[in-house]
Amino acid sequence: MSAALPVLMRKVYLWMAMALVITGFTAYYVATNETIMVALLSNQVLFWGLAIGEIALVVGISAAINKLSLTTATLMFVLYSVVNGVTMSFIFLVYTQSSITNVFFITAATFGVMALFGYFTKTDLSSLGKYLMMALIGIIIATIVNFFTKSQGLAVILNYLGVLVFVGLTAYDSQKIKEMLAQAPDAGEGAQKVALLGALSLYLDFINLFLYLLRIFGDRRD
Repeated sequence: MSAALPVLMRKVYLWMAMALVITGFTAYYVATNETIMVALLSNQVLFWGLAIGEIALVVGISAAINKLSLTTATLMFVLYSVVNGVTMSFIFLVYTQSSITNVFFITAATFGVMALFGYFTKTDLSSLGKYLMMALIGIIIATIVNFFTKSQGLAVILNYLGVLVFVGLTAYDSQKIKEMLAQAPDAGEGAQKVALLGALSLYLDFINLFLYLLRIFGDRRD
């Protein structure tokens, strides 16, 4: 096992925590800024532009990580965190602030337990990861279909399935990141890029787990 593993794993969780803080503050700031919220609500082109921009940033970081400098990749991750915060600001219009806070702590506890399990377990989770990815694709397709059919029952099922999938992916990604970083000869830029991608994966797991839990346990505004 690489001597640099502890340093690199700390970077993974520091980058992930940084991104979550940026997203949280951005979402709250946008939600409490009437001018920005009116612009987002009244301009669908702007909203969908941000949504497409999010996808482009994730794909760009993942696909071009070897060509990007560590600084550029980090800045792109920060930018993604900001943009995601803007699009997530709408949860403050739908759910009470107290329930958002409560669900955040539930998510943090669940995520922490599964991340530790993935890191320390001796069981190979690679086969589980394949099934989870297939299940995630199925959830995405079913969610798109339900956007048109608007079945409340199916929505509830998808929310619970989403929680299960991202709980599993948290453990799987944690193990995968550890295995990749354990092979790094040092904590040089190349290894730190891998750590940054790991932070992005865990950040996405956390955000999606949070959103699915919020749909289940969140108290809607009157």
